[in-house]
Order: sequence, then C-alpha cells, then structure tokens
Amino acid sequence: MAEQKTNVMRILEQKKIKYIPHEYPHGDEPVDGVTVAASLGQDPAKVFKTLVARGASKKIYVFDIPVAEELDLKKAAKAVGEKSIAMIHVKEITELTGYVRGGCSPIGTKKQYPTVIHNSCETLDTMTVSAGKIGFQVELDPKELLKLIRGTTADIITEVL
Repeated sequence: MAEQKTNVMRILEQKKIKYIPHEYPHGDEPVDGVTVAASLGQDPAKVFKTLVARGASKKIYVFDIPVAEELDLKKAAKAVGEKSIAMIHVKEITELTGYVRGGCSPIGTKKQYPTVIHNSCETLDTMTVSAGKIGFQVELDPKELLKLIRGTTADIITEVL
C-alpha cells in the first residue's frame, strides 16, 4: 500500500521538519486517543489530542494535551489571557479548522490560532499529534512543533485527585 500523505505531512516536509508517520486502523468514526496510542504501541503521555475552544472574547484557541488527560478550562483560559473559555461545538470543527473531529491537528489549520501545548511536552524527545486525518498521526520533536505553530506551553490539564 502506498503511503498516504496528509497536508500536515506536506507542511512538515516543506518546512524541513523531521517526523515519523504513523497509521492506525480505523473506520469513519473518531477513535479515542488512548485507543490510538495503544494501537500505535505508544505511551499515552506522548500522544496528544487537539482541542479547539472559544474564549469569552470570541477568539478561537487550540489546546494540545496528552490523550488520557482532560483539559482544565480555567487553566486554559488563564494560559491565553481569557476570563473563560468553552469548547466549540463539534459541528464547528471543520468550518474553523478544516479538519474533521478525530483528525484535528495543531498543524495546518485554516487559520493559525493561538495554540497552547501541555507543558509535559517539554520533557519529551518526541510527541505524536494528528496528521490531520483520522487514521494518521505524526511523531515529531516538540520544540520543532512549538516553533512551527508559534505555540506556547502551560499546565492546562485537570489535576488527578
């Protein structure tokens, strides 16, 4: 089977950023991130999901967190200087990002939104994010990703009790 290239992979190649493509079995429906990590044989702490939210100011933000974690809306709002934020409605994902639910990537969105990646990425050699299509992921250096998307890092996940 010929390797499928996604727009995310093309962008990374164009910017000369090294990445490892990963493919996992899938249907048309999104698969939860922990299942994706398991099917790739990767530690869920290294596989990040991309979430899109809207601030009280109506600005759109992108947050990437480890797949087994939950986004803390208060911490996320503080990280982007908003009074509050809320997740966008599923039906808005494609319109705002150009991606479908389950295939949303911080790379190559229709518009470059302010992006915050959970600060655990700072301790990783590589992290894995969606390649912009269900069934495809890219593994790359977090520092390269942050530079590419002009992202920042912060503690944006809920505390486990």
